[in-house]
Parts: sequence; C-alpha cells; structure tokens
Amino acid sequence: MSVLEKPEAVRGRGLCGGPRAVRGRGLSGGPVAVRGRGLSLRVRPRPLAVAVLLTLLAAGTGALALTRDGLVPPAEVLGALFGAGSEQAAFVVLELRLPRVALGLTVGAALGAAGALFQQLSRNPLGSPDIVGFNSGAATGALLVLLHGDPAYVAAGAAGGGLATAVIVHLLARRGSFRGNRLILAGIAVGSLLASVNAYLLTRAALDHAQSAQLWLIGSLGSAERHQVMPALLGLGALLLAALPAVRRLDLLEMGDEAAGGLGVDAARTRVFVLLIAVGLSAVAVSAAGPIVFVALCAPQLARRIGRGTGTGLLPAAAMGALLLAASDLVAITLPTAGPLPVGVVTGALGGVYLAWLLGRGRRR
Repeated sequence: MSVLEKPEAVRGRGLCGGPRAVRGRGLSGGPVAVRGRGLSLRVRPRPLAVAVLLTLLAAGTGALALTRDGLVPPAEVLGALFGAGSEQAAFVVLELRLPRVALGLTVGAALGAAGALFQQLSRNPLGSPDIVGFNSGAATGALLVLLHGDPAYVAAGAAGGGLATAVIVHLLARRGSFRGNRLILAGIAVGSLLASVNAYLLTRAALDHAQSAQLWLIGSLGSAERHQVMPALLGLGALLLAALPAVRRLDLLEMGDEAAGGLGVDAARTRVFVLLIAVGLSAVAVSAAGPIVFVALCAPQLARRIGRGTGTGLLPAAAMGALLLAASDLVAITLPTAGPLPVGVVTGALGGVYLAWLLGRGRRR
C-alpha cells in the first residue's frame, strides 16, 4: 500500500480553538470524516463532485433562461446582474426573469431533497411526496388559505396541511414503520381523498379565484416575484442544514432498528425528525409554486445513478431537482404554445417518460 492510499489523520486546534480531526483516504477517493466540536460529517468525494457538477449545470440552465429569446443580449444580462446595465435591461432581467429562475432553482432543490428523504425513510423508490400524498395535503392547506384567507399565510397553510397529512399517513402505516408498501398505499389513499377535497374547494370558489387556483394546482412559476425568493431560499437553507446531521443516522437505519440502536441511534426519534424536515421542504416548494409533480420522484434516483452512491444522497438529489425544474421551465417558456405553459405540465410529461423507461428497463431485466 502506497503512502497516498493509507488512511491519514490530521489533528489540530481549529480556528476557534476546539479539537479537530480529519480522516480520509488521501487521493484514493474513499470517504473522508470531518469532526469538530459538536459536529461530525462523513464526506464522500464522488457524490460531492456530482452535487457540484449538477449545481453548475442548474446555474447554467438558469443563465440560459435569462437570455432565452435574444431580447436582452448576454452582455447586457451580465451588466444588469452587476448593476451596470441599462434601465430596460435591468427591469427585464431583475424584475421579470431572475425571480422566476431563482424560485425555480430553489423549488427544484427543495423537491429533490424532500424526495431523497422520503425515499430513504420509506425504503421505497416510489416514496416521494407527490406519490404518498404529502404534496396534496400541503396543497389543500395552501388552497384553503388562498380561497378563504390571507395569501400572506400560504406557506403556513401548506406546512400545516402537509404536517396533518403526514400524521394521518403515519397513523395508517404505523405497523410498517415507514417502510415497505404499507406507507405507499396509505399515502396514495390519502392523496386521492385530498385531491377530491381540492376539487370540491375549487367548485365552491369564485370564478376568478378558481381559475388562478387551478393554475397554481398544476404547478407554475409564471407569477414568481422578487419577494417570494428570499423566504423560500432561507427556508430551504435552514432545512438542509438541519437535515445534514440527521442523514447519517437515517442511513444507519438500513441495518435495522436494533443494530442502529446499538450504535446510539434512536430510530423513532430519527424518523419523526426526518419526516418533519421532509414535510417542511415540501411545504416550501408547494407554497412557492404549487404541487409540481415527479421532480421529487425522479431527482433522487437520477442523482444516485450518476453518483453510483448509496444512502440518502441529499445534496446530489437537491442539485438534480434544481436542474430538472430549471430545464423543465426553460422548455415551458420556449415551446410555441398559444399561452403560457405551466411548468407542472412539462414535469408531468417528463415523469411519464421516466416511469415508462423504468418499466422497460425492468422488463428487459
């Protein structure tokens, strides 16, 4: 074994005076453990590289959307972003296009991360929030606020609806401990019931409110505004930071509750904590752009196939979700349709293609 292949440890006092230990495999590509005061992270170079690459691709797709029709040349787009462009270019880029692009990247990342947590929690590739009904529950809560309350509290309504749905599904699937087909079947049943509730709410709403709510239920970024971006971005960042320490404990549950308990992991508490974070991520996405389908289902699986990794894969899934939604929105605004095309229509079509590919792949096997 060469020197570069031997595990190495570097210990010091850190910048804040606390103990610090870094363990890794040098240049061989193995996992690297970073430990500090109150913090322990296990970093795998390949998934991290995949997350960085997907993030760059997502940012590039968003930049392409800013110059999609040639109305504003790329040089003027850069000038507007750095405060050196004309007033017309600044208005088009900063007021009309940038909020939609930024909100799309944020919502896509939230959906990808929520899908990764749900799938790892349920041990099932179909365990995404749009399949198991959490998005429908968040949509019901948000729809109640949109039609009968103050639109400023849409995020709170989405979070409350998603949390209530999670509690109901948990009670129905309690024997399954969030694993297997029991959770999926309970989620589909609850989601179907909530879809009927949403349809009923639309029939009882005023015509103009029902039309705007129906467009929102499909999933759309067309009404994105600057004041929506920062709350969604802050919510995404806070939830991801809260999820990172819990991901390692969640991955240990693959060994079974007893084995994980022997390593100091409280299985029940970990599941509830991860469930709350996943519901929060779904609420962030639904309150900002509506219940966009299939991104949470596809993003974790695609990121895992590219990274060839195991476990939750939270950051690659979030980056893949941002890329998928940014690319879908670029397609939605580029297609020559009679009117604005909601991004949910494009993601639904892409999701159908993805499921057909999975069926064909399984049949070949």
